[in-house]
Amino acid sequence: MTHWFAYPNIDPIAFHVGVEFHIGSFTYHPVPVHWYGLSYLFGFICVFLWMNRAAGRRRLGLTSDQIQDFLVYALIGVLFGGRIGFVIADVITKHNLGEYLANPINFIAIWQGGMAFHGALVGTLIAGWLFLRKHPGLTFGILGDEVVPLISLGIFTTRLVNFINDELPGKLCDPDQPYCIKFPAYSDGYRYPSQIFEAILDILTLPIILLIYRSRPPDGVVFWAWFTIYGITRTIAEIWREPGFTVVGLDGGQFVAVIQLLIGIVMIVVSYRRGKRTDARSSAVTA
Repeated sequence: MTHWFAYPNIDPIAFHVGVEFHIGSFTYHPVPVHWYGLSYLFGFICVFLWMNRAAGRRRLGLTSDQIQDFLVYALIGVLFGGRIGFVIADVITKHNLGEYLANPINFIAIWQGGMAFHGALVGTLIAGWLFLRKHPGLTFGILGDEVVPLISLGIFTTRLVNFINDELPGKLCDPDQPYCIKFPAYSDGYRYPSQIFEAILDILTLPIILLIYRSRPPDGVVFWAWFTIYGITRTIAEIWREPGFTVVGLDGGQFVAVIQLLIGIVMIVVSYRRGKRTDARSSAVTA
């Protein structure tokens, strides 16, 4: 079987900041900046730029500083939620709670890799709820609608980085397919490049959400449409991903994605029934 692609072996470190120098017995080493961190930064910049449009600020009724404040909440939610979700899934899959208890620092060792999307999503939802408590009159529907239009760009780049980092590989190809790849960290055969497949599915979400947003639906519809579509794309992507654990015959990620899909459909219906559309809040600052 002739395979079309070879794993590119791209360095997970994009660049280093600073130069090495010595002061007595102390040695300063340049700080590595990883593609993974840059993918998160890119996603947050995309969200900020969209929310900070004049139309976005008008609808949210927030200033640029308040939008930045929200993104700090969201970042904390992503980091805590994503890591907690990863640890839970890791313990369920590998039964390694003892290793975490023996080395508690591993609970927060994000620098070693390991973030779960659905954990990050839950963390962000909680962060959004806390932020809304500071801004009476701003609803979840409005906030969510202005957060998600460009979020697929950040998810897309993160999946590409998963590929660069040689993590989250696909299932073994049986029989081998020409588009399958031999990953360096997995020497047991050729595997589906599921990270690339999922990245493609994620970026295809972008024009759909932008079209829905442009149609000016009731508050909340854009967010719940993205929520539902991600449930669909993740369910499809799990066909190729290596499962960590299974629930009622479904891969763990697929099980959560199906629940997400069903919740999203219900909430789209609820949002349409409410029928409220907000284009500007009275406290909006447009300058």
